[in-house]
Amino acid sequence: MKSGHAAALARLQTQLPDGEFRLDLAARQRHAGDKWFARATPDAVALPRGTRSVAAVLRLANHLGIPVTARGAGHGYVGGCVPVRGGIVLSLARMNRVKEINPVDFVAVVQPGVKTQDLQEAVEQRGLYYPPDPASRADCSIGGNIATNAGGPRCLKYGVTRDYVLGLEVVLADGTVVRLGGRTHKNKTGFELSRLFVGSEGLLGVVTEATLKLLPLPPFRGCLAAGFASMPAAVHAIQAVFAGGFLPCAVEVADAFTLAAARRRTGSRRLAGCQAHLILELDGQERSVRGELGQLERLLRRSRPRFVQRGFGARQCEAFWKLRREFSYALRDTGLTKLNEDIVVPRGRLEDLFQFTAGLERRYGLPVACFGHAGDGNIHVNVMVDPNQPDLARRQQEVLDALFQKVLGWGGVITGEHGIGLAKQRWWPLAVGPAVQALHHQVKRALDPRGVLNPGKFV
Repeated sequence: MKSGHAAALARLQTQLPDGEFRLDLAARQRHAGDKWFARATPDAVALPRGTRSVAAVLRLANHLGIPVTARGAGHGYVGGCVPVRGGIVLSLARMNRVKEINPVDFVAVVQPGVKTQDLQEAVEQRGLYYPPDPASRADCSIGGNIATNAGGPRCLKYGVTRDYVLGLEVVLADGTVVRLGGRTHKNKTGFELSRLFVGSEGLLGVVTEATLKLLPLPPFRGCLAAGFASMPAAVHAIQAVFAGGFLPCAVEVADAFTLAAARRRTGSRRLAGCQAHLILELDGQERSVRGELGQLERLLRRSRPRFVQRGFGARQCEAFWKLRREFSYALRDTGLTKLNEDIVVPRGRLEDLFQFTAGLERRYGLPVACFGHAGDGNIHVNVMVDPNQPDLARRQQEVLDALFQKVLGWGGVITGEHGIGLAKQRWWPLAVGPAVQALHHQVKRALDPRGVLNPGKFV
């Protein structure tokens, strides 16, 4: 760190309200990484409680060229909030107020540090619904969801985070505060600039308030869980669901490796011998949900599942999702390190994907566990590695190269939810062409000409 920067950081500590700026090593180390493997200790940590403090930090940092890395709850999987160039980590964790829930306008106004599950529970108490549901919803924050355009199982029917962002308050790199969009559910006033910041991974500005669209809470839920003797049988069952004109709110699939690990963790006898597992959820009016679930069960049984289990109402449905949420923990129980790649393929390539990952496992001798959002092709391909294996780095790199090249060749994408961050920088030039890369750089230069926001990432 430059000596002038050290003096400026010490001065900023005196200018911000007490406790909002930390220089001690313990605070800096706590903000050095996320759920990925990389870590870098920043020179300072800002913990603002309001927009004014965020703007003050950015004004000074931009003037002096000090890097600023915005941070939500730190539950990302690609190193997106790792401060690789040092400088200031700007944590939004203390800006965690739900400022408004309006059942007439169907909007919620929240600060970025609000936990996703806390918002969902608060609006559901009012008979309203905020559908985006990343698996880490108990831990992740709305600001982080906006930065990565988070999804989850329900995005099949309801869409992802960007589909619920009506308006944003954003602090730009130079400290300017702008309000984009609004609270109406339709708005065509100029460019749709609020969406530009959704999925921008902290590279273009810092979100300090979000106005989110809400829906009426569906009054009833129903679930089916089915085990299959093969993955092709499960995929064919999924295709039959859509061919039958059904649109579940979620369709989740898991492969044999994942299920074996889950069985060891949970003791579930139902999973014995299963090579694939599906969870389908419907929501809506009780009579229609019960009727459609019966039709869906008949469809699934044509694919000769090992079992079909149905559940009605929130309590029984949550029992199915509790098993789904154990998958990641079950893979960790294996003692192997999980490389979680959130690729997306066109729906018609699901069976091809599972065949290809099985081939990768045989070719490279690394277990591959796949589970995720089958309804929209967003499958979490988990390459399971033993850190003590010889020549691991080369094999790990080769298996990921092969995976991403195949996915891109099918017209898929290298990330559906987690973002590029640090983890996927190697494949960013493969994912987009030179003209699109140049366009990203043009937008970045326009909004952050000094390059202070989250430097060292893919733009």
